[in-house]
Amino acid sequence: MPADPRAVLTRPAPAPDLTVAYGDHPDQIVDLRRPAGDGPARPLVAVLHGGFWRAEYDRMHTGPLAAALAALGWPVAQLEYRRTGQPGGGWPGTLADVLAGVAALPELAARALPGRVAAGPPLLLGHSAGGHLALYAAAHAPAGVRGVLALAPVADLAEAYRLDLDAGAVAALLGGGPAEHPDRYAAADPRALVPLRTRTVIVHGVRDRQVPIALSREYAAVARAAGSDVSLVELPECEHYGLIDPGSAAWPQVRDALQSLHKDQ
Repeated sequence: MPADPRAVLTRPAPAPDLTVAYGDHPDQIVDLRRPAGDGPARPLVAVLHGGFWRAEYDRMHTGPLAAALAALGWPVAQLEYRRTGQPGGGWPGTLADVLAGVAALPELAARALPGRVAAGPPLLLGHSAGGHLALYAAAHAPAGVRGVLALAPVADLAEAYRLDLDAGAVAALLGGGPAEHPDRYAAADPRALVPLRTRTVIVHGVRDRQVPIALSREYAAVARAAGSDVSLVELPECEHYGLIDPGSAAWPQVRDALQSLHKDQ
């Protein structure tokens, strides 16, 4: 029997090197991992986890990915945020937390990992709902973002609402649909936030049943038409979870996509 691709969500990973706070709430925290080796300082990779913005999913399931990136020489930050089902989660707290965390990361990481983090804003790596948050942050972050690697992102919230992805996940995040809250969708939906100023690579599995690849195809087409520097990498044999599994066949493409963002600097 083939291995369950969801097994990565509960796979143990080495503990982070330290955890720091960017706010007063218990979930306004970041796990930091030192890069392996003694090479030159690299940009910080901020990992934004998925789980359809819901409280039952937290940053822990990105531990294997974060540990693998640190082993490759990247300084890594796993950013936590308030989620739907928690006090203060949803609109606007979830989105505000991500912006606050991304803004605080350069100073926090430089102080915690001296000499190991290149100066400047972080690279954002987001999976699923975290991919949405990465695209959102790149559009809104006051201090900017160095680049975005969006893995199976929920890149079109209005369409995700129409498709009722994860049984009402978008409605839970934004408090309803586009007809009820057009202002919230205008502010939070990546589809409405093009052109994006930040170099972006999207990686999406054609066999993804959680977030259909059509969302990424349509977003990439609209973003490029508006003048954004956006690339879409389609993986014909990949489903949703292989993108965050360092042991999957998809991992080399994820690794190379991140490296390409660094080379483009």
